[in-house]
Amino acid sequence: MDDFVIRALAAGIGVALVAGPLGSFVVWRRMAYFGDALSHSALLGVGLGFLIGIRPSFGIVAVCIALALLLVLLQRQKTLASDTLLGIMAHSALSLGLVVIAFMETLRVDVMAYLFGDVLAVTADEIGWIYATAMLSLALLVAIWRPLLSITVHEELARVEGVRVTLVRLLFMCLIAVVIAAAMKVVGVLLITSLMIIPAATARHFAKTPEQMAIIAAVIGCLAVLGGIEGSLRFDTPTGPSVVVAAVGLFVASLLLPLLRSFRSA
Repeated sequence: MDDFVIRALAAGIGVALVAGPLGSFVVWRRMAYFGDALSHSALLGVGLGFLIGIRPSFGIVAVCIALALLLVLLQRQKTLASDTLLGIMAHSALSLGLVVIAFMETLRVDVMAYLFGDVLAVTADEIGWIYATAMLSLALLVAIWRPLLSITVHEELARVEGVRVTLVRLLFMCLIAVVIAAAMKVVGVLLITSLMIIPAATARHFAKTPEQMAIIAAVIGCLAVLGGIEGSLRFDTPTGPSVVVAAVGLFVASLLLPLLRSFRSA
Protein backbone atom coordinates (compact mmCIF):
# COMPACT_ATOMS: atom_id res chain seq x y z
CA MET A 1 0.00 0.00 0.00
CA ASP A 2 1.05 3.58 -0.54
CA ASP A 3 2.35 5.52 2.44
CA PHE A 4 -0.63 7.91 2.49
CA VAL A 5 -3.03 4.94 2.75
CA ILE A 6 -1.09 3.47 5.68
CA ARG A 7 -1.11 6.85 7.43
CA ALA A 8 -4.85 7.20 6.83
CA LEU A 9 -5.52 3.74 8.27
CA ALA A 10 -3.33 4.44 11.28
CA ALA A 11 -5.07 7.76 11.96
CA GLY A 12 -8.55 6.35 11.52
CA ILE A 13 -7.93 3.34 13.75
CA GLY A 14 -6.39 5.56 16.43
CA VAL A 15 -9.55 7.66 16.52
CA ALA A 16 -11.89 4.65 16.41
CA LEU A 17 -10.18 2.98 19.38
CA VAL A 18 -11.16 5.84 21.69
CA ALA A 19 -14.34 7.04 19.94
CA GLY A 20 -16.03 3.65 20.44
CA PRO A 21 -15.76 3.44 24.26
CA LEU A 22 -16.50 7.14 24.65
CA GLY A 23 -19.43 6.88 22.26
CA SER A 24 -20.89 4.11 24.40
CA PHE A 25 -21.37 6.60 27.22
CA VAL A 26 -22.73 9.17 24.76
CA VAL A 27 -25.36 6.61 23.74
CA TRP A 28 -26.13 5.52 27.31
CA ARG A 29 -26.46 9.11 28.54
CA ARG A 30 -28.39 10.24 25.44
CA MET A 31 -25.89 13.01 24.73
CA ALA A 32 -25.77 12.76 20.94
CA TYR A 33 -26.99 16.32 20.50
CA PHE A 34 -24.38 17.53 22.97
CA GLY A 35 -21.71 15.83 20.88
CA ASP A 36 -23.05 17.56 17.80
CA ALA A 37 -22.89 20.92 19.54
CA LEU A 38 -19.25 20.41 20.51
CA SER A 39 -18.27 19.13 17.08
CA HIS A 40 -19.89 22.12 15.36
CA SER A 41 -17.90 24.44 17.62
CA ALA A 42 -14.67 22.79 16.44
CA LEU A 43 -14.55 25.04 13.39
CA LEU A 44 -14.55 28.07 15.67
CA GLY A 45 -11.56 26.53 17.42
CA VAL A 46 -9.81 26.15 14.06
CA GLY A 47 -10.43 29.81 13.23
CA LEU A 48 -9.26 31.08 16.61
CA GLY A 49 -6.22 28.80 16.44
CA PHE A 50 -5.12 30.38 13.15
CA LEU A 51 -5.98 33.85 14.46
CA ILE A 52 -3.93 33.48 17.64
CA GLY A 53 -1.16 31.52 15.94
CA ILE A 54 -1.48 28.19 17.75
CA ARG A 55 -2.12 24.67 16.50
CA PRO A 56 -5.78 24.36 15.41
CA SER A 57 -6.19 21.19 17.51
CA PHE A 58 -5.37 23.16 20.65
CA GLY A 59 -7.87 25.81 19.64
CA ILE A 60 -10.53 23.14 19.16
CA VAL A 61 -9.92 21.62 22.60
CA ALA A 62 -10.03 25.07 24.24
CA VAL A 63 -13.26 26.12 22.51
CA CYS A 64 -15.00 22.77 23.12
CA ILE A 65 -14.10 22.79 26.81
CA ALA A 66 -15.23 26.42 27.15
CA LEU A 67 -18.51 25.54 25.43
CA ALA A 68 -19.03 22.54 27.75
CA LEU A 69 -18.43 24.69 30.83
CA LEU A 70 -20.77 27.38 29.49
CA LEU A 71 -23.47 24.78 28.90
CA VAL A 72 -23.16 23.51 32.48
CA LEU A 73 -23.69 27.06 33.73
CA LEU A 74 -26.59 27.79 31.37
CA GLN A 75 -28.38 24.55 32.28
CA ARG A 76 -28.95 25.95 35.77
CA GLN A 77 -31.51 28.41 34.39
CA LYS A 78 -35.01 27.13 33.74
CA THR A 79 -36.08 29.44 30.91
CA LEU A 80 -34.74 27.39 28.00
CA ALA A 81 -34.54 23.61 27.64
CA SER A 82 -31.15 21.94 27.18
CA ASP A 83 -31.83 20.91 23.59
CA THR A 84 -32.71 24.51 22.71
CA LEU A 85 -29.48 25.77 24.26
CA LEU A 86 -27.49 23.12 22.41
CA GLY A 87 -29.09 24.08 19.10
CA ILE A 88 -28.31 27.75 19.62
CA MET A 89 -24.72 27.10 20.70
CA ALA A 90 -24.00 24.57 17.94
CA HIS A 91 -25.08 26.68 15.01
CA SER A 92 -23.77 29.91 16.52
CA ALA A 93 -20.31 28.42 17.00
CA LEU A 94 -20.24 26.89 13.50
CA SER A 95 -21.35 30.14 11.85
CA LEU A 96 -18.96 32.24 13.93
CA GLY A 97 -16.12 29.92 12.98
CA LEU A 98 -16.86 30.36 9.27
CA VAL A 99 -17.02 34.15 9.73
CA VAL A 100 -13.70 34.24 11.64
CA ILE A 101 -11.99 32.25 8.89
CA ALA A 102 -13.54 34.48 6.19
CA PHE A 103 -12.11 37.62 7.85
CA MET A 104 -8.54 36.28 7.59
CA GLU A 105 -8.06 37.22 3.95
CA THR A 106 -4.39 36.22 3.80
CA LEU A 107 -5.17 32.70 5.07
CA ARG A 108 -6.01 29.97 2.59
CA VAL A 109 -7.99 27.26 4.36
CA ASP A 110 -9.69 24.25 2.80
CA VAL A 111 -12.94 24.57 4.74
CA MET A 112 -14.36 21.42 3.15
CA ALA A 113 -11.47 19.39 4.60
CA TYR A 114 -12.33 20.64 8.08
CA LEU A 115 -16.05 20.07 7.58
CA PHE A 116 -15.85 16.55 6.12
CA GLY A 117 -12.31 15.40 6.92
CA ASP A 118 -9.24 14.69 4.79
CA VAL A 119 -7.70 11.60 6.34
CA LEU A 120 -5.76 10.73 3.17
CA ALA A 121 -3.70 13.89 3.70
CA VAL A 122 -2.84 13.16 7.34
CA THR A 123 0.82 13.60 8.29
CA ALA A 124 3.07 11.65 10.63
CA ASP A 125 2.94 14.52 13.17
CA GLU A 126 -0.85 14.45 13.10
CA ILE A 127 -0.84 10.68 13.67
CA GLY A 128 1.36 11.25 16.71
CA TRP A 129 -1.12 13.85 17.99
CA ILE A 130 -4.05 11.47 17.41
CA TYR A 131 -2.45 8.57 19.28
CA ALA A 132 -1.21 10.77 22.12
CA THR A 133 -4.68 12.21 22.71
CA ALA A 134 -6.29 8.78 22.24
CA MET A 135 -4.06 7.12 24.84
CA LEU A 136 -4.52 9.94 27.34
CA SER A 137 -8.28 9.94 26.76
CA LEU A 138 -8.52 6.18 27.23
CA ALA A 139 -6.45 6.38 30.41
CA LEU A 140 -8.72 9.07 31.83
CA LEU A 141 -11.84 7.19 30.74
CA VAL A 142 -10.61 4.07 32.55
CA ALA A 143 -9.91 6.18 35.64
CA ILE A 144 -13.44 7.60 35.76
CA TRP A 145 -15.19 4.49 34.36
CA ARG A 146 -16.88 3.35 37.58
CA PRO A 147 -18.12 6.76 38.79
CA LEU A 148 -19.21 7.68 35.26
CA LEU A 149 -21.10 4.40 34.97
CA SER A 150 -22.68 5.02 38.37
CA ILE A 151 -24.06 8.45 37.45
CA THR A 152 -25.22 7.06 34.11
CA VAL A 153 -27.26 4.34 35.82
CA HIS A 154 -28.63 6.46 38.69
CA GLU A 155 -27.25 9.94 39.25
CA GLU A 156 -28.96 10.65 42.58
CA LEU A 157 -27.86 7.32 44.06
CA ALA A 158 -24.30 7.97 42.86
CA ARG A 159 -24.37 11.36 44.55
CA VAL A 160 -25.51 9.77 47.82
CA GLU A 161 -22.67 7.22 47.54
CA GLY A 162 -20.16 10.07 47.40
CA VAL A 163 -19.48 10.32 43.68
CA ARG A 164 -18.46 13.84 42.67
CA VAL A 165 -21.05 14.05 39.94
CA THR A 166 -20.24 17.53 38.62
CA LEU A 167 -16.50 16.81 38.39
CA VAL A 168 -17.04 13.47 36.63
CA ARG A 169 -19.48 15.05 34.20
CA LEU A 170 -17.04 17.85 33.37
CA LEU A 171 -14.20 15.38 32.83
CA PHE A 172 -16.42 13.38 30.49
CA MET A 173 -17.27 16.52 28.52
CA CYS A 174 -13.57 17.36 28.29
CA LEU A 175 -12.89 13.86 26.95
CA ILE A 176 -15.44 14.41 24.21
CA ALA A 177 -13.74 17.71 23.35
CA VAL A 178 -10.32 16.07 23.06
CA VAL A 179 -11.64 13.24 20.88
CA ILE A 180 -13.39 15.73 18.61
CA ALA A 181 -10.09 17.54 18.12
CA ALA A 182 -8.38 14.26 17.27
CA ALA A 183 -11.14 13.01 14.96
CA MET A 184 -11.55 16.20 12.94
CA LYS A 185 -8.91 15.18 10.39
CA VAL A 186 -10.57 11.78 9.88
CA VAL A 187 -14.25 12.58 9.33
CA GLY A 188 -14.56 16.36 9.74
CA VAL A 189 -16.46 18.47 12.24
CA LEU A 190 -19.88 17.70 10.74
CA LEU A 191 -19.46 13.91 10.98
CA ILE A 192 -17.40 13.45 14.14
CA THR A 193 -20.36 12.55 16.34
CA SER A 194 -21.41 9.79 13.95
CA LEU A 195 -18.07 8.02 14.48
CA MET A 196 -18.84 7.92 18.21
CA ILE A 197 -22.53 7.08 18.09
CA ILE A 198 -22.98 4.61 15.22
CA PRO A 199 -20.36 2.00 16.30
CA ALA A 200 -21.65 2.22 19.88
CA ALA A 201 -25.25 1.79 18.74
CA THR A 202 -24.19 -1.21 16.64
CA ALA A 203 -22.26 -2.78 19.52
CA ARG A 204 -25.33 -2.53 21.72
CA HIS A 205 -26.90 -5.42 19.80
CA PHE A 206 -24.05 -7.78 20.69
CA ALA A 207 -22.83 -6.72 24.14
CA LYS A 208 -24.01 -8.07 27.47
CA THR A 209 -21.98 -5.79 29.72
CA PRO A 210 -20.84 -2.14 29.49
CA GLU A 211 -17.23 -3.24 29.10
CA GLN A 212 -18.12 -5.56 26.23
CA MET A 213 -20.02 -2.78 24.50
CA ALA A 214 -17.06 -0.42 24.75
CA ILE A 215 -14.66 -2.98 23.28
CA ILE A 216 -17.03 -4.08 20.52
CA ALA A 217 -17.73 -0.44 19.63
CA ALA A 218 -13.99 0.18 19.21
CA VAL A 219 -13.68 -2.89 16.95
CA ILE A 220 -16.68 -1.85 14.86
CA GLY A 221 -15.23 1.65 14.52
CA CYS A 222 -11.97 0.18 13.22
CA LEU A 223 -13.89 -1.97 10.72
CA ALA A 224 -15.79 1.12 9.56
CA VAL A 225 -12.50 2.97 9.02
CA LEU A 226 -11.07 0.05 7.03
CA GLY A 227 -14.21 -0.30 4.93
CA GLY A 228 -14.58 3.43 4.39
CA ILE A 229 -11.01 3.97 3.24
CA GLU A 230 -11.18 0.90 0.98
CA GLY A 231 -14.46 2.14 -0.53
CA SER A 232 -13.07 5.63 -0.97
CA LEU A 233 -10.04 4.38 -2.89
CA ARG A 234 -12.07 1.92 -4.95
CA PHE A 235 -14.95 4.21 -5.92
CA ASP A 236 -13.20 7.62 -5.66
CA THR A 237 -15.60 8.94 -3.00
CA PRO A 238 -14.93 11.37 -0.12
CA THR A 239 -13.11 9.42 2.59
CA GLY A 240 -14.74 10.88 5.71
CA PRO A 241 -18.32 10.33 4.52
CA SER A 242 -17.31 6.89 3.21
CA VAL A 243 -16.19 5.89 6.71
CA VAL A 244 -19.56 6.98 8.09
CA VAL A 245 -21.41 5.09 5.34
CA ALA A 246 -19.43 1.96 6.22
CA ALA A 247 -20.40 2.41 9.88
CA VAL A 248 -24.04 2.79 8.87
CA GLY A 249 -23.76 -0.40 6.80
CA LEU A 250 -22.52 -2.31 9.84
CA PHE A 251 -25.36 -0.86 11.92
CA VAL A 252 -27.96 -1.95 9.36
CA ALA A 253 -26.37 -5.39 9.26
CA SER A 254 -26.68 -5.64 13.05
CA LEU A 255 -30.40 -4.90 12.72
CA LEU A 256 -30.93 -7.46 9.96
CA LEU A 257 -28.96 -10.26 11.62
CA PRO A 258 -31.65 -11.12 14.23
CA LEU A 259 -34.30 -11.07 11.51
CA LEU A 260 -32.30 -13.54 9.42
CA ARG A 261 -31.81 -15.81 12.43
CA SER A 262 -35.53 -15.81 13.21
CA PHE A 263 -36.33 -16.43 9.54
CA ARG A 264 -34.02 -19.47 9.43
CA SER A 265 -35.39 -20.90 12.66
CA ALA A 266 -39.00 -20.48 11.50
